[in-house]
Amino acid sequence: MANQEKLETGWNLDNSYARLPETFFSNVDPTPVSSPKLVIFNEELADSLGLDVYDLKSEGGEQVFGGNQIPVGSSPLAQAYAGHQFGHFTMLGDGRAILLGEQITPKNDRFDIQLKGSGRTPYSRGGDGRAGLGPMLREYIISEAMHALGIPTTRSLAVVTTGEDIIRETKLPGAILTRIAASHLRVGTFQYAARWGTLEDLRFLADYALNRHFPDVAEDKDRYLSLLRKVIKRQAALIAKWQLVGFIHGVMNTDNMTISGETIDYGPCAFMDTYDPETVFSSIDVQGRYAYKNQPPIGGWNLVRFAESLLPLLDEDQDQAVELAQNEISTYMDLYQSNWLAGMRAKLGLFNEEKEDESLIEELLRMMKKYRADYTNTFRALTFHAPEDFVLFGTPEFSKWKEKWQARIDRQQESDAASHELMRNSNPAVIPRNHRVEEALEAAVEEGDYRVMERLLDVLSNPYAHSPEQEDYCSPPPASARPYQTYCGT
Repeated sequence: MANQEKLETGWNLDNSYARLPETFFSNVDPTPVSSPKLVIFNEELADSLGLDVYDLKSEGGEQVFGGNQIPVGSSPLAQAYAGHQFGHFTMLGDGRAILLGEQITPKNDRFDIQLKGSGRTPYSRGGDGRAGLGPMLREYIISEAMHALGIPTTRSLAVVTTGEDIIRETKLPGAILTRIAASHLRVGTFQYAARWGTLEDLRFLADYALNRHFPDVAEDKDRYLSLLRKVIKRQAALIAKWQLVGFIHGVMNTDNMTISGETIDYGPCAFMDTYDPETVFSSIDVQGRYAYKNQPPIGGWNLVRFAESLLPLLDEDQDQAVELAQNEISTYMDLYQSNWLAGMRAKLGLFNEEKEDESLIEELLRMMKKYRADYTNTFRALTFHAPEDFVLFGTPEFSKWKEKWQARIDRQQESDAASHELMRNSNPAVIPRNHRVEEALEAAVEEGDYRVMERLLDVLSNPYAHSPEQEDYCSPPPASARPYQTYCGT
């Protein structure tokens, strides 16, 4: 068992998940590693959690982040869940992650503290329970970039190297990521309860989710219907935000969909450069199930699976339960579309609504696809009226579209200055460009040089600054004969 010692680091841990029925987890300690070394640490996040930054950057912090030392108040466990992976249902669980507990912050908020890559668990299914340095740094970069973009997400507190190699196709340096989440409750957690738990287990889980994430409806008469409604609303808003910045998750399995509405699991994710709705980056998504254009409907598909899990709680009469669930699910695409349209209007500097707005937006997107325009830089060029940076400039289609767009802006009561400010705050200057992420990972993993990654993180920390320092990070990748691919990193 890992050594549990009193550490003066601000830990204020509770273990509410451990008070669920035992079917939902297994008590297990992290597997100690030979020589944990802190390579990246999120001081701003640590401070907001009420943790002592100075102490956690010391050897004691390295021992905690490496799984060698358990903070006082922690009851480590691995969570059980199931999931539809590329449409196929299977039993899953934390095969390489351990929940240390829930940190109660100075503001009385509650966040899961999870070690990812911390060794085998009862759910490892033959895996070694470890993780490679590259994928853990990748999750750190992308999750922190998503947070800066204003997109709900799990966050990254620290990455340590373990001093041990892991074997994948080749030997890779091992690492552990400390992940922070509003919770790790997933659609797959409810699927697990519905398949392998009792009705009371399912009810206990649903009440726990309500009390933790939706206390405003926890006492509703139809609280389980309210739970479904709340999760639908959050997922519709989340996926709209993904689409608006060109983010492609890559593995939208039901076990990667949170009840809280946070983005989770940054395996084969990437950001789109050239606008193409068919874009797929993941090497394992050979059918394009999770392509950019498919993310909204897949979100709906996953929510149907969530609703199916809740049916026994919605009504004792199966037919009535199905009708109630279908009524709620039917709102999802309208909610998504409303969120997406509102975001697109903001990206074009539009404050009010007109019924022709959707066609104006779709016309722009069609041109962007036809001329292979860069997604982020197109909206950036429109924001700053910089036609020289705009591949559509000079085409007859764009000239006609621009006239319609300008006329639409002129019909608003708000000033041009206000419209410009709205666009500045809605169109990021920088995203984690795939070639820049790879550049940072290569320097860190191959050369032990974290300066490239630190510069990238600094640039990404304020994506709406539109500062001169960000200019070098705005360029699309150089042309390549091979399309960019990402890998799960498991």
